[in-house]
Amino acid sequence: MHPDPDALSPADADPPPVPPEKPLPQECCESGCPICVYDLYAEALDEYRRRLAEWKQRHPEAADPSP
Repeated sequence: MHPDPDALSPADADPPPVPPEKPLPQECCESGCPICVYDLYAEALDEYRRRLAEWKQRHPEAADPSP
């Protein structure tokens, strides 16, 4: 059975963004790749922060979901 969409709170209907997973140290080969896993993580983290700020504007009553 699916929940009634009308019964969802605004935060449930528009959940906060999920932060990206930080790469493990062994995921970087330390060879100076043009696009390192840490570069990709930094870009994903910037995008997450942007989306979180937008979400907070839409849900000023919500508690801070960031860790």
